[in-house]
Amino acid sequence: MSNGFETLAIHAGQEPDPLTGAVVPPIYATSTYKQDGVGGLRSGYEYSRSANPTRTALEEALAAVEGGARGLAFASGLAAEDTLLRTVCKPQDHVIIPNDAYGGTYRLFAKVNERWDLHYDPVPLHDLDAVAAAMTQKTKIVWVETPTNPLLGIADIAALAQLAHDNGSLLVVDNTFASPYLQQPLSLGADVVVHSTTKYVGGHSDVVGGALIAADRGLGEELAYHQNAIGAVAGPFDAWLTLRGLKTLGVRMDRHCDNAERIVHLLLAHPRVTGVLYPGLPEHAGHEVAVKQMKRFGGMVSFRVAGGEAEAVAVCDRAKLFTLGESLGGVESLIEHPGRMTHASAAGSPLEVPADLVRLSVGIETVDDLLADLTQALG
Repeated sequence: MSNGFETLAIHAGQEPDPLTGAVVPPIYATSTYKQDGVGGLRSGYEYSRSANPTRTALEEALAAVEGGARGLAFASGLAAEDTLLRTVCKPQDHVIIPNDAYGGTYRLFAKVNERWDLHYDPVPLHDLDAVAAAMTQKTKIVWVETPTNPLLGIADIAALAQLAHDNGSLLVVDNTFASPYLQQPLSLGADVVVHSTTKYVGGHSDVVGGALIAADRGLGEELAYHQNAIGAVAGPFDAWLTLRGLKTLGVRMDRHCDNAERIVHLLLAHPRVTGVLYPGLPEHAGHEVAVKQMKRFGGMVSFRVAGGEAEAVAVCDRAKLFTLGESLGGVESLIEHPGRMTHASAAGSPLEVPADLVRLSVGIETVDDLLADLTQALG
């Protein structure tokens, strides 16, 4: 019998403790483990960089909710990304990335891995012809964000998977914005899913983490080897907090989506708003694809304001209930100016974001309070 998402999130990898019956996996705050004779590992544990039972529980749960063969938990989303790139790629290889990728991902390619002679091209992933034209024999990965951060662009995962595989490349999908509750890239043909579990999976703005989930067990083992060799693993307390967040992901995402939809309607009707970016809108360029591959359209909303950069910054400063801050996906609502904050590293590049853009991470507060705050912030 197959289990539903919420059942997997609560139970996968989380059997009651055999010693005490505790229904929550313990925090194994240990660096090493007693061996039963030289080379005789008890349940496979020897050193907590290599594996830790609390982290194992999280990794098994993440693999279950994404429908993957192997899950791996990292110290951050960027640590997960870097490990993936160093596992799959070598110098002079090539990666296609979104032309509106997350600023930290762009920085990893442009400022870190480019010095390692890993080449990349930013491409509009909604344009399949442009993706096909950008591919070379050295293209190892087509790197997808959908929805993208912060412009909320949508890419067709199944179509891109076909293009990538026809070229002998892997399709990697950053599923952070959608979360595994709203979108399952592996079922659509992706090879690896990336998460910043700091965001919706953790969900409470109290832990930093990342994850990789591989569709193929062999690739999962290669990633696990490099995770151990590179070492940027999730600590046991971080893994425990992330696992706690995962249990309530489904109910939280429903409220995030409910609130975001109400806020979108407010923004559409406001005279100071010149454009609303949300894949749930029928006029959104990626709406039909989003309907096909997403359960709902998420809690992230971006909009553009009359008055340019100065007014966008002023809206952020006037907000009270929406907290001015980076990150996203927590229970509390956040507001930010991407051009000066999360995407400052992309300034002057092909990935530079509009100066009049404001990004919202819509939380799960009482929606009428959020609407009132946004109304006064817009003036």
